[in-house]
Amino acid sequence: MRALVHPYPSGLASPTLTADLTDDDLVAFYAPPGPDQRRGDLSRDGLWVRFNFVSSADGAATVRGRSDGLGTPADQRLFALLRRPADVILVGAGTVRAEGYGGDLVSAEDRAWRESRGLPSHPAVALVSGSLDLDPESTFFTSPPVRPLVLTTTGADAGRRAALGEVADIVDCGTHQAEPARIRAVLAERGHRLVHSEGGPTLLGAFTAAGLADELCLSLSPLLAGGAGGRIIAGADLARPSRMDLVGMLEEDGALFLRYRVTAP
Repeated sequence: MRALVHPYPSGLASPTLTADLTDDDLVAFYAPPGPDQRRGDLSRDGLWVRFNFVSSADGAATVRGRSDGLGTPADQRLFALLRRPADVILVGAGTVRAEGYGGDLVSAEDRAWRESRGLPSHPAVALVSGSLDLDPESTFFTSPPVRPLVLTTTGADAGRRAALGEVADIVDCGTHQAEPARIRAVLAERGHRLVHSEGGPTLLGAFTAAGLADELCLSLSPLLAGGAGGRIIAGADLARPSRMDLVGMLEEDGALFLRYRVTAP
């Protein structure tokens, strides 16, 4: 893998056209900017909210309803490494229903890396669901690496709330929908700083519409998927397109790994 563009200063000695980056090189390459380099309106809460998606060259976010059909070996490697330093992994309910998310979300090597740096052995896990239409007996809840946090609304069904309260911490983040500003506030109050979100498209849409996403890491797969795979953003009525700045780019076997900073609306 070679770096074509180098992002925020991260200590890489020779970032341009660097071949065969190590895991530590890649973690450094994707390190979030320091507080003095962040947008002032978002840096006050101390969070850096990163979204990670994969897309085909023709814009499909899934193949037959799942994103893993688009991934390459390099994409899978980066997918795991982006979780490694995260304080919390943030996902939407649709993503959990489609992808599973049961059991450990980081490897034993990642756990050792985290522990050696004074981090909890596994990132916290937060799920966003306005309706609480979730199965408390799914593996996400029955075999979690840490007790999940579910971010929901005051209007969610009381019966579902009671059932899920047995297997997760439930926090309201709005009345009719889980609001990105409230989600950020809850995560900040729990001491999280690097928020790593893996979707889905509705969650990215909500954060983008609210102007509260900081970064998008997009794996562009060298595939033409066709069909009705949807896009990486959904459910958002944007008043205008959200501007992004390209701050990092990697390439391997025809796949591009793009790192964008979302600029102020």
